[in-house]
Amino acid sequence: MPEDVQGTVVVISSHVVRGSVGNRAAVFALERLGHQVWALPTVVLPWHPGHGRSTRLGFVEADFEAALNDLLASQWVGEVKAVLSGYFGNAAQAMAVSRFVAALREKNPDLLYVCDPVMGDIGGLYVPPATAEAIRDYLIPLASLATPNRYELAWLAGAPLMDNTAIIDAALALGPSRMLVTSAVPMMVGGIGNLYLSGKHALLAEHRAVDNAPNGLGDLLGAVFLSRLLSGMEEEKALQLATASVFEVLARAVKRGSDELTLARDADSLSAPMAMVQMRHLMHPAQRRR
Repeated sequence: MPEDVQGTVVVISSHVVRGSVGNRAAVFALERLGHQVWALPTVVLPWHPGHGRSTRLGFVEADFEAALNDLLASQWVGEVKAVLSGYFGNAAQAMAVSRFVAALREKNPDLLYVCDPVMGDIGGLYVPPATAEAIRDYLIPLASLATPNRYELAWLAGAPLMDNTAIIDAALALGPSRMLVTSAVPMMVGGIGNLYLSGKHALLAEHRAVDNAPNGLGDLLGAVFLSRLLSGMEEEKALQLATASVFEVLARAVKRGSDELTLARDADSLSAPMAMVQMRHLMHPAQRRR
């Protein structure tokens, strides 16, 4: 079998029967962008709980870890170039994934691990504290890239983040070499931003805010940005294109009056977005020390 030049990605997150959140959003985007994907659900739901009562199907903890061990022992494990994790059903799953990522790194030191710490929003945590603590203590330290929203980063940092300087400082203190923070503080009126920090850049990608946004934007952004990085694209361009893709998909879904992202109809926006994104270079912490 020829090697997947784009890189095989293991995606570990929630699965919904109807909708475009969690694995449904991430897997669609990655496959559309040319990746082979191994998709492992952490929970299964008929739809996002925000749409109403949704029966939650879970997994026995030992069975979930056994499935990860099967993947590690498979003849195809050498194909894996990256892991993307999102929502976890419990703390044990997060700890199992930490062992899975560490074992993959032993086989491939260049493995890219993207941790989307799906745990809360402006209203606070919506996962049990034990699950959030497991993500913080076991997964964030392993991450090549973490993609929290501002409120998740505030919980992880243990401090309110009222401006982008505070966000940058919190991201730097937390530890991953690269961090992409969604819902950052905008600099343009009526906007919203994604703030990216790495050893080279402190970048803010902004677009206009859209009311009544469907769920799944963070899942989609993490997947598209991961794909751009795996392709070898320069970080600033990767951030610009990923942000443009997500904004374009969002704007089109809202214009249609949809309560879900309409990914199948807007698949071209993932590979060739046309939306305008304002890119700003912010002061990197290293510059402040000069």
